[in-house]
Amino acid sequence: MGLTIGVDIGGTKIAAGVVDEEGNILSTYKVPTPGTPEAIVDAIASAVEGAHAGHEIVGVGIGAAGYVNRQRSTVYFAPNIDWRQEPLKEKVEARVGLPVVVENDANAAAWGEYKFGAGKGHRNVICITLGTGLGGGIIIGNKLRRGHFGVAAEFGHIRMVPDGLLCGCGSQGCWEQYASGRALVRYAKQRANATPESAEVLLGLGDGTPDGIEGKHISMAARQGDPVAVDSYRELARWAGAGLADLASLFDPSAFIVGGGLSDEGELVLDPIRKSYKRWLVGGNWRPVADVIAAELGNKAGMVGAADLAREPDPIM
Repeated sequence: MGLTIGVDIGGTKIAAGVVDEEGNILSTYKVPTPGTPEAIVDAIASAVEGAHAGHEIVGVGIGAAGYVNRQRSTVYFAPNIDWRQEPLKEKVEARVGLPVVVENDANAAAWGEYKFGAGKGHRNVICITLGTGLGGGIIIGNKLRRGHFGVAAEFGHIRMVPDGLLCGCGSQGCWEQYASGRALVRYAKQRANATPESAEVLLGLGDGTPDGIEGKHISMAARQGDPVAVDSYRELARWAGAGLADLASLFDPSAFIVGGGLSDEGELVLDPIRKSYKRWLVGGNWRPVADVIAAELGNKAGMVGAADLAREPDPIM
């Protein structure tokens, strides 16, 4: 179908990239992310227009963090932007003069990994993104499964612990409160406060206090064998693997693809996740076990996936 543009809406910048049918990014154009919903629509249009220059474009895919309707046109709700029933497709199309589809950003990243990254060769994969929060996507039978209303795969808000930790969504005990970048930092601070003698390396990388611990410090300290940092990763992995075991009972995929910022740590996080997954998988000693593999596209996955999904037929049809 030709070249399409994928748009990635980040907290500090909005990036638009021209992507070919093999998933290659040919050029990008970035603009700062403004502070108001209407200004963000303007910024998306500016980024698309900047990327469009010099290319023949057949469509635009936008990855939006939030609940997107099945028609790929309206953002029902976005947690970090004041979009409520936002007709994003209509507004951007009016500005750029190209067909536009709107996708949930985690779905877009999952599709990018399935089509062009770690998921190549698989028909049935579940993707999870372990970043500040926890997101995901479902590909079954080579198709992205959005659910009847378009808002499936909000894995981070599966309730893992009844009456557990309060989540930003308003519920309690959500999975992302126990398996995410925020959770990792919380584990490290709690452990460093309880046993500072076991966190000498970790504390030394910050300001010397548990409150000064940041995610990058935990990674660096764990690679140096700091007991608190290593144990914090194990706790994160325990919850992540248990959640994958539950998803295996639902979807029975051939592979789980783990993306997001935490996946950049490679085997430091993946190996204990695999062990926890096998520990909690029902019948795990007697049944086939899905691979747990790292994502390959990094922060390009959302842009590439959104661009490619702009070529996909309307899922309503």
